[in-house]
Amino acid sequence: MPNKADVKAWKAQLVAQAEQQILKLTDSDQFKKYLNTLAKFHRYSARNIDLIYAQNPQATQVAGFKQWQKAFNRTVNRGAKAIRIAAPIIKKLTPAEQKHLDTTDERAIVGYRYLPVFDVSQTSGEPVLSAKDFVKENLADHQNVTSLYNAFKDYLNQQTDLKVSEVPLETLNGAKGYFQPSTNEIVIGGDELDNALKLKTLYHEYAHSQLHGLKSAFKDRPRAYQETQAEAVAYVAMQNIGVDTSNYSLGYVATWAKDKALIHSALSEIQQVSNKVIELSDGLTKQLGLQEAQKEPEHDLKKLSAQELNKSYQGLQQQVQQAINPQQKAQLKNKLNDIHHEISNRTQKQLQAFAEQHPEIKQPDSEPDQSLKR
Repeated sequence: MPNKADVKAWKAQLVAQAEQQILKLTDSDQFKKYLNTLAKFHRYSARNIDLIYAQNPQATQVAGFKQWQKAFNRTVNRGAKAIRIAAPIIKKLTPAEQKHLDTTDERAIVGYRYLPVFDVSQTSGEPVLSAKDFVKENLADHQNVTSLYNAFKDYLNQQTDLKVSEVPLETLNGAKGYFQPSTNEIVIGGDELDNALKLKTLYHEYAHSQLHGLKSAFKDRPRAYQETQAEAVAYVAMQNIGVDTSNYSLGYVATWAKDKALIHSALSEIQQVSNKVIELSDGLTKQLGLQEAQKEPEHDLKKLSAQELNKSYQGLQQQVQQAINPQQKAQLKNKLNDIHHEISNRTQKQLQAFAEQHPEIKQPDSEPDQSLKR
């Protein structure tokens, strides 16, 4: 059993390894891999993105051992090496502790424990689908990319203090767009024929507005530093919706000093704005109907195999969670209930058949406690 000193040393080594991986990001290919990780795990803290990237740069979806079994009907492969992520230890504060910490909060983070998780590639079982599976296919369509661009532009014009306008490309001296801090205005080359590049340009300039505007704490960053950050945010945003922009130039991190604190600060800033852009884009793609799964053909549930039933059940669960229209959500829930009843009926029949085949197994004398509700 490891003692406290061993555990502390192991945790320190885990973080140190992550930091060493981050310091290697001065190579653009490594930076692209890191941004891919950021796009996949944008809801994680910067600390955990660093940890996941350092231990498995190819990871795409992580969950705990039991969560894979219960939520996804998958099992972790024998011999799989866990990825460790940090989970906060939250403690309820006594009045004395609140006074000592000069806070009115009832709870506070007093430390971290490192929990084991596994990537989907380390598991086997039912397919794992996400909204991106449907978004990627939908956004392969030229018109849908244009729709997302227009929706994002309209959102910025109507819901923020930014102004987005379009001008002919020939007036931009070779640029695709720019952000003007003095007027808080984004200008885009409106006649750009490549719709993915046009959307990426809007993401790029929006990142500038958030990171390098007049009121931003980061407005005095060097020009090369600013361009790298904005390009990184745009790359992450496009990766999130499943549109490949690898053929476009990605800014180099080589312009950054090889200083650990500076690089961590830069990546943290990228993550903050990337998270914001991803959440906005996810909301807009839902409104546009680009995250709705393609309709499955109508099936007689009784003719479906157990595996097909389970797959349909899991797919509908995700659609229910993503649905924002109350009527649509109600319809999906009805379909979900139908499948649940079919699975339940099959299970009851199987249990009854088993009992008939094995009369030697004694059945319980009384009814189960009806107070236990599903």
